[in-house]
Amino acid sequence: MKASGLPRSAGVGFKPQHFADINAEPQPIGFFEVHAENYMGAGGPPHAQLGKLREDYALSIHGVGLSIGSMQPLDREHLARVKTVCDRYEPESFSEHLAWSTHDTVFLNDLLPLPYTEATLVQVVEHVDEVQNTLKRQMLLENPATYLLFEESTIEETDFLAEVARRTGCGLLLDVNNVFVASTNHHMDPRDYLARFPVQRVREIHLSGHSETVDDAGARFLIDSHDTPVKDPVWALYEELIMRTGPIASLVEWDNDVPQWPVLRAEAQAADAILKGAARRAA
Repeated sequence: MKASGLPRSAGVGFKPQHFADINAEPQPIGFFEVHAENYMGAGGPPHAQLGKLREDYALSIHGVGLSIGSMQPLDREHLARVKTVCDRYEPESFSEHLAWSTHDTVFLNDLLPLPYTEATLVQVVEHVDEVQNTLKRQMLLENPATYLLFEESTIEETDFLAEVARRTGCGLLLDVNNVFVASTNHHMDPRDYLARFPVQRVREIHLSGHSETVDDAGARFLIDSHDTPVKDPVWALYEELIMRTGPIASLVEWDNDVPQWPVLRAEAQAADAILKGAARRAA
């Protein structure tokens, strides 16, 4: 099984509207990340652009449709399409979410939470094993942004992720914005969550923006919207984490209301400055 191996620097999610700017000159970017589902066609401009990027940069492929947390069997046709994309581009990393998004033949356009029980643990482990055996590569599993908790949960999320990683050999993708969003929504301390997280399994970090509203009771409520710069509290959590762990490949996600390339590049450079600061401190 090929291990995940992104450079310990900052990357961004690739958006086609940025291709001309990126291609005009070498960029101070460690890697690019794309969603597997956007490259399941046979050819055309998407593959032409990604093929050119792949010549010059490390690549992370991020899945959003495997429904790893579903109690149904994995969609093997979808998994085969993911394998085709990975075989074509040989990315340094492949990742998916601890979530579900399908029911019978219906695809739900969201990443939905699951209860953390022994039964769901067994199912997620089986699904991760199937993905890794099919792709012949290590998968990274991402912690979710959640908006509700399940009364039937008997396992802490951090322990659930640690056990999946222990049983399967998968790595973890730690989304710091998801930690902040979920902790705020559930009135928990994000630093306590990060203190319990199995950081020795983390091979990639995600950073992104979020939006804020209020719930029916008037309490503060955050949405993992990926439509703003990374917020200051998330930067603070990230810097504290990196100073503890040392540099880890870190991606800035910005999927909605996408800005011009220089704005996104500046976000990645801010993350890279933190990574370099941690490297100097460890030297």
